Amino acid sequence: MKSLHKLARPHIIALKAYDNIRSIDDEERKIFLDANENPFNKPYSRYPDTNQTELKKALSEFKGVKPESIFLGNGTMDIVDIIYRCFLNPGIDNVVSIQPTRSIYKRCADVYGVEYRSVLLDEKFQISAEKLLASKDENTKIIWICSPNDPTGNSLSLDEIIKTIVGFDGLVVLDEAYSDFSSVRSLRHDLRSYPNLIILNTFSTSFSSASIRLAMAFARKEIINIFSRVAPKYNVNGLTLEYALKLLKSPFAIEKWTRDVVAERGRMVQAFNLLPFCQTAYPTDANFFLARMNDSKTIYDYLISEGIYVRDCSNKNLLDNCLRITVGTMTENTRLLSLLRKF
Repeated sequence: MKSLHKLARPHIIALKAYDNIRSIDDEERKIFLDANENPFNKPYSRYPDTNQTELKKALSEFKGVKPESIFLGNGTMDIVDIIYRCFLNPGIDNVVSIQPTRSIYKRCADVYGVEYRSVLLDEKFQISAEKLLASKDENTKIIWICSPNDPTGNSLSLDEIIKTIVGFDGLVVLDEAYSDFSSVRSLRHDLRSYPNLIILNTFSTSFSSASIRLAMAFARKEIINIFSRVAPKYNVNGLTLEYALKLLKSPFAIEKWTRDVVAERGRMVQAFNLLPFCQTAYPTDANFFLARMNDSKTIYDYLISEGIYVRDCSNKNLLDNCLRITVGTMTENTRLLSLLRKF
């Protein structure tokens, strides 16, 4: 791959990360009078640990990634935004992605004036490394891949993903937001083999904690250090850090939530395939599934009128008459099926 000094924007390389002379060790014996904090209402009067030391250590054990290879952000959008700020020069550089996929990659490209090149998936919603690599040029800095993909739900070919990583001299960002619902092995375990790989993950899905707005990037420490030069000093608040640490102490609860979603997912896909107005409910490795209807707009409007919200994807390439349905609780799913069977 190209050196990070060539990939990153020059003024970002020149930046220094925020200094942090504080240490959370033995905090009771120290007096902090350096940050203009109001001394009352502890512990919430203090700024959070800018290094997120405790949480990174817990995540390292949970995810099998070294602490220095972990970056934390205020949701996935925050990390995607930071990647654009670190590596992409507006009006010069470009990125390549698949379509259909998550909209956040293109949205950030539009915000920063970066050319966004998309490569259509095949009829089975699979990628081609050859086509992705053929779409790049000397100004391509990033290739975005989401697997399992949103909104199609399927895991993309691991062989094709690896071919893309190996065949590209820029950075490949692999968004594994939904990977915990899949049996496919995560590539975060192979960061040493792929120095140009960045893995995204989130607390919003299998951790059932969308409201705390916490996401992770896994990459070699040189890339993480570049992120740290751009991120705000306290980009993850103390309440989020506190709750995430508490959550990681309950791994069996997290595993149960995931198992329950996977079990309900199977029931829902099977039930949708029996509906007379559903052409097919596609196999999925995520916490949602894609269903192609005879008339998606009519079904969508009907569900909205009954107070059930699903995602209409029919305006996306390859997804005519498709709805994306998130797997809810058993009660919520049963209510949805009951309404559709009456339709």
